[in-house]
Amino acid sequence: MFILGIPKLMLKAETMSLQRMVKVKVWSTDVRVLEDFISRIVDIVKKSGVKMSGPIPLPTKKLTIRTLKLPHGEGKKKYEKWEMRIHKRLLYIAEDERVMKQLIRVRVPPEVWVEVEFL
Repeated sequence: MFILGIPKLMLKAETMSLQRMVKVKVWSTDVRVLEDFISRIVDIVKKSGVKMSGPIPLPTKKLTIRTLKLPHGEGKKKYEKWEMRIHKRLLYIAEDERVMKQLIRVRVPPEVWVEVEFL
């Protein structure tokens, strides 16, 4: 359940005040590289003891293209099907200066895209 776009797990029960969060959205076409990158982020956050929710797998987007095979002269038309899958993960991390400095230093592979949003 989400309240104001933040998972209910991140609310402090005793005071019901919101803790400042960082939303990290990560996506890639290679799922192995994506999972490796996410595991490095999760290790950093767990070692520091900061609250975290995720990684939440988002639906995979499939992009398909059909093209004619060459040569396509007088005969039967034959098609090739090309597909690219985009895998996405979502993390909510409690805002902490030490953790953010460590996350900035993590090397991002060329086939991984990262979007960070402060809530």
